Amino acid sequence: MNTLDGKVAIVTGAGRGIGREHALLLAAEGARVVVNDLGGANDGTGTDAGPAQQVVDEIHSAGGTAVANTDNIATWDGAERLVQQAIDTFGDLHILVNNAGILRDAFLAGMTEEQWDSVIAVHLKGHAAPTHHAAAYWKSRAKAGEHVNAAVINTSSASGTFMPNAGQSNYGAAKAGIAAFTLVAADELERYGVRVNAIAPIARTRLTLATPGMGAIFAEEVPEGEFDPFSPANIAPLVVRLAHPECKLTGKVYAVQGGAITELHGWTGGTTIESDGPWTVRDLADRLG
Repeated sequence: MNTLDGKVAIVTGAGRGIGREHALLLAAEGARVVVNDLGGANDGTGTDAGPAQQVVDEIHSAGGTAVANTDNIATWDGAERLVQQAIDTFGDLHILVNNAGILRDAFLAGMTEEQWDSVIAVHLKGHAAPTHHAAAYWKSRAKAGEHVNAAVINTSSASGTFMPNAGQSNYGAAKAGIAAFTLVAADELERYGVRVNAIAPIARTRLTLATPGMGAIFAEEVPEGEFDPFSPANIAPLVVRLAHPECKLTGKVYAVQGGAITELHGWTGGTTIESDGPWTVRDLADRLG
């Protein structure tokens, strides 16, 4: 028996790259998968039903079960239709993998409002909206006395956690927000039987190949038969484990790249300075610098 037999999963941004690998492995482990992808370009423009359907066809060819979805998860209504499709088609929902993303890199002084808003919408709202509708479904089931064992896996980034990247203030802010969103959602949804974790993956994708200063690193060829540390396939096993009903982890953020997985921690306290009375500007100048 596969580890996820009978489970229903949604993967957003699953038409290519990391999301595609998630969908393929979830299906290989027995899950019935809703493959969501708007099919746009790196910057989110345009639509194309082809990528999502191609992954569905791959899953079917391998003996799995999947359906395609091309709703825009950066909208409340689109996310609701996605979640409802999973429930209507397969009768339930157990796993939500929020993965969809775009890039509109620009230095802050020259960034347009649209460049900022579009990245925040796809990444941050594109996590919040599907999670909202999935959470509402799981809450209603739990309130009705049903047993819920569900998992949400979010996608943060090194750019938003431990490796800030110039030119990505929009992307980094969204990804940092996703890490914080994960911790809050984990705290809220545990009472309904839902675990929420996040990954911060490093892998070769359309987006990383297009990132200034990084494309050459990811584009290096790996000799046939050797381990490829930047293959997006390296990321999916962690997602499948976090999705498994026997996994107890929640509120975690993991950096994952190649054969390495590192648990990340957020802001932590450092050096503390104290005063017996009110601070003065001079005191702070002397003690903080």
